[in-house]
Amino acid sequence: MSKVGIIVGTTRPGRNGEAVAQWVRDLAAKRGDAEYELVDLKDYALGHLDEPKIPAMGDYQHEHTKRWSAKISSFDAFVFVTPEYNHSITGALKDAIDFLYAEWNNKAAGFVGYGVDGGVRAVEHLRHILAMVGVATVTHQVALSIYTDFENATAFKPAATHEDKLNLMLDQVLAWGGALGTLRAS
Repeated sequence: MSKVGIIVGTTRPGRNGEAVAQWVRDLAAKRGDAEYELVDLKDYALGHLDEPKIPAMGDYQHEHTKRWSAKISSFDAFVFVTPEYNHSITGALKDAIDFLYAEWNNKAAGFVGYGVDGGVRAVEHLRHILAMVGVATVTHQVALSIYTDFENATAFKPAATHEDKLNLMLDQVLAWGGALGTLRAS
């Protein structure tokens, strides 16, 4: 059975990402087709990239990087839950990706973005970043509006139509993640 990490892409106090990621996890778990696990960046305290050697070497010196490496290595695919800050992803998410290299290779990713315009620009930036670390991104995504899917911009109340979009995205993530398994095994 595939293992999918649902990555909370922000560490900001008062963030909406936890509620969105939990919604993704709860709906995904009902499918029974993979193991889904929440991965919260704040639990890894990565900060800014502080490894003395380039990530492609895989020779990590710091315990936080080794822990992060082990966690990301354990997954076949990912769902990134990302807010849009100033038309892009958070610095914390960019740093978390940059800490590693081989751990991301030949895996699949889908996206749940949220923000003023559904986080679509953040997702587009994230697609480019992940391509550079060898992650195949799927076409379907979920775009949540801060105006229509959050009450008072804080209480998460997604429209029911987003469930169908989430399921389409998860179908692709599992299919691609499974297909890339051959490459990960070699």
